[in-house]
Order: sequence, then structure tokens, then C-alpha cells
Amino acid sequence: MGKLCELCGKGAMSGNLVSHSNRKTKRSWAPNVQVFNTVINGTPRRVNLCTRCLRSIRNGKYKLD
Repeated sequence: MGKLCELCGKGAMSGNLVSHSNRKTKRSWAPNVQVFNTVINGTPRRVNLCTRCLRSIRNGKYKLD
């Protein structure tokens, strides 16, 4: 499963992990992507969605085709 939301395009971010001694090493943050089973245009599909988009769909704020 990729760490990319297929609805909003949210993906991994990169930055620095800063230790107590202020040393910086690269790290990445990945969004919470879940597999969501839905029917789009009459065909069942598995879609990778972030939890923010899942919440919007379940609350009725956004509608998939």
C-alpha cells in the first residue's frame, strides 16, 4: 500500500529529527492511509484514502461517484 491519498493527494513529508544535542538527521512523516472499499461507476474498487478524507466521506461532506 502506498503512502499517498488518492483523493486529496496527501503524501509523505520530510524534515529533520532533532536530538537533545541539536544534531539533525533526516526523517519522514507519512499520512495515515487506509484501504477503503467502495463502488465507483458501478465497479467495486479498493481506494487508498487518508483518514481525513475517510471522515469527510462518512460524514457526508464529500461523495464518491
